[in-house]
Amino acid sequence: MPRRVLAMLAAVALLLAVSPPAQAAAQNAAAQNDVYVALGDSAAAGPLIPDQVLPELGCWRSTRNYAHLTAQAIGARTLRDVTCSGAKTTHMYQSQSTDLGSVAPQLNAVTADTTLVTVQIGANDVGLTGFIEDCLNLLPPPVGDACNDDYIVDGQDSWRVKTDALRPRLTQLAGDIRARAPQARIFVVGYATYAPPGGCYPRVPIIKADANYIRATLQYFNRMLAEQAAAAGVGFIDLQTPSVGHDPCTPPGTRWIEPYVPASAATPFHPNALGMRGFAAVVTAAVSGA
Repeated sequence: MPRRVLAMLAAVALLLAVSPPAQAAAQNAAAQNDVYVALGDSAAAGPLIPDQVLPELGCWRSTRNYAHLTAQAIGARTLRDVTCSGAKTTHMYQSQSTDLGSVAPQLNAVTADTTLVTVQIGANDVGLTGFIEDCLNLLPPPVGDACNDDYIVDGQDSWRVKTDALRPRLTQLAGDIRARAPQARIFVVGYATYAPPGGCYPRVPIIKADANYIRATLQYFNRMLAEQAAAAGVGFIDLQTPSVGHDPCTPPGTRWIEPYVPASAATPFHPNALGMRGFAAVVTAAVSGA
């Protein structure tokens, strides 16, 4: 083999050997200089998880939510966490009223110097909290009624209709974030697993049919989020898959999402501190390019 060819092959081999660590180092260096803006609702804010952030106490935002933990893990230069419990997509653009005062539109936090954005939003637009509350069933059938039939209207699943109606708003939101922060890495964050197949009645009093309905509708919702993120050319972070086996049916110390009666400081059917640590590991890996 000619000497020139051998030299070229050696150079290529050296490049392949050196590039991954060099690329990782560059990504780590970028992450350590990040101006990170976290947008979202209560699933991102972490209501009741100690410690709650002042002065916007009405947002029920924890200092141990995944945004704070991710910012620490990547060594971000700045974190602007404006997540707020009860937020809808409209509150990206408009002020939000809380029980303890009004807060500014979340997009105000996204500026030209922003280099990283995570946004977890949409569940309140379609009424996720009310949906799960409706499915509480202290007595199984035939005494108690299933909730899933309540959402079928004229042969259509109203929950899926609302989910599909949200698609253009999420695409628009991603575009508006990009316009405000052209250099930012943007990630849409999905929602966790709230029910295993079949549920676990009566430990979590949602009957089997309703547990399967909740599971299917959330899977559809997360699929929609992933599809709209791809359509907008931004990243998607899946929390549903890594939270399998950590749903409200699992025991304390294992579960990431609390049931109707929480065993740790968290709002029912929201992440606890352990869940936020688990989600932070997933988010950190995604935003770091791992």
